[in-house]
Amino acid sequence: MSIHDDHNSSPWKSYYGPNLGYVQEQYELFLNDPNAVESSVREMFAQWGAPPTDIASVAAPAPAGTCAQSPTAAAVPGPVDSNMLKKVVAAHQLMLNIRRYGHLGADINPLGISQAADTKLLDPGTFGLTEQDLASIPASLIWDNAPASVANGWDAIVRLREIYTRSAAYEFTHIHDENERTWLNRQAESGSFPAPLSTREKEELLERLMQVEQFESFIHKTFVGQKRFSIEGVDMLVPVLDEVVRAVAHDGAHDILIGMAHRGRLNVLTHVLGKPYEKIFSEFHHSPNKELVPSEGSVGINFGWSGDVKYHMGADRAFTEGETVRARVTLANNPSHLEFVNPVVEGFTRAAQEDRSKPGFPAQDLHKAVTVCVHGDAAFIGEGIVAETLNFNNLQGYRNGGTIHIIANNRLGFTTNSVDSRSTYYASDLAKGFDIPIIHVNADDPEACLAAVRLACEYRLIYNKGFVIDLIGYRRYGHNEMDDPDATQPLVYSKVRNHPTVATIYAEQLRSEKTITGEKADQLREKTASALQAGYDAMKANEGKAHVQVAQESGVIVPEDVATAVPMETLKEINLELLNRPEGFTEYSKLQRILQRRATSLNDGEKLDWAHAETLAFATILADGTPIRLSGQDSERGTFAHRHIMLNDNTTAAKFTPLHMFPQAKASFAVHNSPLSETAVLAFEYGYNVFAPESFVIWEAQFGDFANVAQVIFDQFMSAGRAKWSQKSGIAVLLPHGYEGQGPEHSSARLERFLQLSADNNWTVANLTTSAQYFHLLRKQAAMLGSDNVRPLILMAPKSLLRNPRVASHGVEFSEGSFKPVLSQFSFTEPKAAKEKVKRLILGSGKVMVDLDEALSSKEEGEYGWLRVARVEQLYPLPKAELERVISQFPKLEEIVWVQEEPKNQGSWLYMEPRLRELAPGKTNVRYIGRPDRASTATGLQEIHVAEQQSIISSALNGQPFESSLVRG
Repeated sequence: MSIHDDHNSSPWKSYYGPNLGYVQEQYELFLNDPNAVESSVREMFAQWGAPPTDIASVAAPAPAGTCAQSPTAAAVPGPVDSNMLKKVVAAHQLMLNIRRYGHLGADINPLGISQAADTKLLDPGTFGLTEQDLASIPASLIWDNAPASVANGWDAIVRLREIYTRSAAYEFTHIHDENERTWLNRQAESGSFPAPLSTREKEELLERLMQVEQFESFIHKTFVGQKRFSIEGVDMLVPVLDEVVRAVAHDGAHDILIGMAHRGRLNVLTHVLGKPYEKIFSEFHHSPNKELVPSEGSVGINFGWSGDVKYHMGADRAFTEGETVRARVTLANNPSHLEFVNPVVEGFTRAAQEDRSKPGFPAQDLHKAVTVCVHGDAAFIGEGIVAETLNFNNLQGYRNGGTIHIIANNRLGFTTNSVDSRSTYYASDLAKGFDIPIIHVNADDPEACLAAVRLACEYRLIYNKGFVIDLIGYRRYGHNEMDDPDATQPLVYSKVRNHPTVATIYAEQLRSEKTITGEKADQLREKTASALQAGYDAMKANEGKAHVQVAQESGVIVPEDVATAVPMETLKEINLELLNRPEGFTEYSKLQRILQRRATSLNDGEKLDWAHAETLAFATILADGTPIRLSGQDSERGTFAHRHIMLNDNTTAAKFTPLHMFPQAKASFAVHNSPLSETAVLAFEYGYNVFAPESFVIWEAQFGDFANVAQVIFDQFMSAGRAKWSQKSGIAVLLPHGYEGQGPEHSSARLERFLQLSADNNWTVANLTTSAQYFHLLRKQAAMLGSDNVRPLILMAPKSLLRNPRVASHGVEFSEGSFKPVLSQFSFTEPKAAKEKVKRLILGSGKVMVDLDEALSSKEEGEYGWLRVARVEQLYPLPKAELERVISQFPKLEEIVWVQEEPKNQGSWLYMEPRLRELAPGKTNVRYIGRPDRASTATGLQEIHVAEQQSIISSALNGQPFESSLVRG
C-alpha cells in the first residue's frame, strides 16, 4: 500500500484507478471480517474510515512535467481498468501462495531424489500474469513487507520466490494467531534476520563439522564392525544443538534438557556434552577388566546396576561462556523405544522451571529451562507418544514455554522408505495440528541450519511456544554399521556413495568466497585428526592399569522403619484448618455436608475414611516442607468422587484447594487433571521426579487397568532406570484395583506384571486395606525422597473400599501407628492352646481380604478356631521376616492358603507361591483359592461375578478347594 506522508489528511487521495479499486475490495473484505485483511490495512480503515466510492472524486497524479491542480480545481476522473484490478488481486493471491506453498519448490533434499512436487500455484502463469503485468503493479500492493529496493510486482514475486524456495523452507500459514504469523513472515522475509555469520563463526562452524565427520570416520576405521548408529548425513545436528545451547543460555536458561534416540547420540555426547574421546573409545575397546569397566559403557555394575549400551546412556555438562552465561546441559538416558524419552525430558524441564519452596501452586519461570527433543523422521510421525507429548504444548499443568523439536530426518525408518512409513507429505506434518511453526532445512547448507535455530529460539523467547526444525539429510550407512543398505535402498545409496560430506561442501564454499584458504582448511582437519589420535593413544596407555571401582552412591540413608505418626494435637489443628474457605466462596451444598463431617472424625470413637486419610497425609507432608505434585485424568475430584482436593466455586467455578491456605504448609502443592493419556503423562511425572527428587510426585490412573497403556514407561524407565542408568525415582503410582463386577477393563491393574518386574529392590508394590496404612505409607514414601534407598511406589488403590467402613481407621492409628507390611487379624499374645488349634492360615491382599473379614464377622465367635487370617499389605519387597513371625505362631499348621480375586494366572499367586513354599514349615501344604486361569481379567456379567466372589469366600472358610463351574475358558 502507498504510505501517505501527511498524517493529518486522508490517505485516499493517494489512490486512483486500479489501486483505488483494490482498496475498495479490501474494505468490503474488512466489513465482512476484519481479520481477512492485513493488519496495516485494517489499521488504515479503522483510522480513516471507508475509501471514496466515486472514483471521479479522487484526483489522479499530475503527469510529469505539468503543474498539479490546485485544491479547488475539479478532479479529473481516472479511467477504471477492471482487467488491471483483477491482475492486482491475482498478484496478491500469488504472493500468499508463495508464502503458503513455497516449501514445495524449495531445495531441501541434499540428494535431490525426492518426488517432484506440484508447484503450479507458485507460477504467475497459473494466475494469467506475465512479467509485464507484474512489473506494472507497485510492489507495495503485493508485498506489505517489501524492502525499498523492490520496485514493482515482478521484483517482489522474484524476491519472495527466492526467499520461500531456497534451502530453508517455511510453513507458517497454519499458525492461528495473526500476530505470530505476521512476525514469522517478517523474520523470514527480512534481509537482516538472522544476522549473517561472522568470519570467526564460519571458521568455527567448519571446524565443528570436521570434528563430527572425523569422529565417525575414526571409529569406523578403528573399531571395525561395531555399532554406533552414525550421525553421518545429518552431521549438522551437532552444530544445530551447539547453537540452541548458546542461544537459550544467553536468553537466561539455566538448564537445557535434551532427549534423543540413538542415531548420532555418541557424537552428541562427545561434542555437545563434552564426553572425552578417550572415554568413548574405551567403551568400544574390548577391555580385559570388564568386571570393573564394562565395555558397553555402564558404570557401577558392581553395585547392582546392570548398565546399558553406550548409545542409550545420558550425560550432564556445565556450560560456561564468559563470566555471566552459565547453564547445565543434560542428555537424558533413553532405551531403544525411540520417542518415549520426550515426555520424560518435558517433565525434567517443568521441574527445572518451578520454585516449590512456598505454599500454593509452584511459581514457574518459563525461561529458566528449555527442552530440546531430537526425533527420527519415521518415529516422529509413527510413534503415538509424539502426539501425546505435543499436546502438552499449552496445557496448564504440563506446558513449559515451548520445546525446540529437531527432526534428524534421514528419510528412512530402519529399511523402510518414507512412502511406506507415513501418510503425510512431511514427517513434521503432525506438528501443524498443535499450532507449531515448522522450518524444513537442507542439512547440507550449514548457515541455513543455524539461521533456522536462531529463528526458532527467538520465537520461543517471544511467544513461549514450541518450534519444529526439520533437518533433512540422509543416512550414509545402514541402520547400523553392520547393515548393508544397498539391498533395500539401491538408488539412494548409489547417490550416497558419490555425495560429498557437508564438511567438504562447506569448506569448498568458504574457499570460493575467500573466507578461508585451502591451507587453513587443511590445518583444521589435521588439528581434529590429532585430537582423535591423542584420545585413542591415551586410552591404550591406560589399558593395562588398574581401574578404580566406582564408589557407592552417597546420600541420606532413611531407614525402612521411618517414623510416620503425627501427634494428635497437630492432626486436629491441621484438620480444622483444612475446612476453612476463602471469603465469598460458594461451596456445593452436597459436597459441603460431606466434607464438614471431617471436623469430628479425629474424636474418640470416630474414624477417617480413605480420602480423608490421604488429605491429612498430604497436609502433614507439606507441613514437613516436602512439595507435592499429583496428576491424573480426574485427580482433582477423584475418579470415584471421593477426593475433592480441588474445590470449584458453585457460582463462579473458581478453583480453590485448602492445601494452599492452611498455615502449617511450608511447600507447594500442585494437582492437575491430566489429558486423556497414560504413557506421556506418567513419563512426564517420572521425569519431573527424577529432576526434582525432593518432590513427592504422584500419578493416578483413572482405572488401574489403563496403566497397561503406559507399559513402556513401567518396563524401560520405572522398573529398570536405576539398574540401567543409576537413575533414582520416588514417584508414587495409584492404580485403582479390585473386583466389584465392573467388567474386564475396570477390575484389575495387572498386579502380576508389576510383580514380574520386581527385582533388585527396584520398587515397592503394595495392596492396602486400611486408611491408616495408606496414611503411613504415603508419609514413609515422602520421607525417603532424596535418599539412597528411595524407589518408586506402586499402589493398588481401592474403589468400593474408599467408602467401606471396614477400611476406615481410628485417629489413634494415625497419631501412634506406623506402616505394617503384614496386618495380622489375630493377637500374637493369644493363649498357646488357641494357637495349637489353628490348621489353616489364610494370606491375601487387597479387597478380597475385606470381603473375607466381613464374612467372618457374621459368624459366631470361636467358630473358626482352626483358622487365622493375615493380610500381606506389601507384596514387594516381600516382608519375609514378618511372614515368618506370623507362620511360626501356629505349631500345628497344616496348610497356608493364598486367597485372591484375580484369576490364577494373574494377580499375585504366581509370585507368592514359590516364596510361600520356602517359608512353609515341614509338611505344611501351600494352596490357592481363587478364580481359575483366564484369558480375560474378569467377567463382564454381574451375576456371575457375585457367584464367583461368594464361592471364593466360602471355599476359604469351609476348607474345600475352589473350583468354578460357572465360567470355563
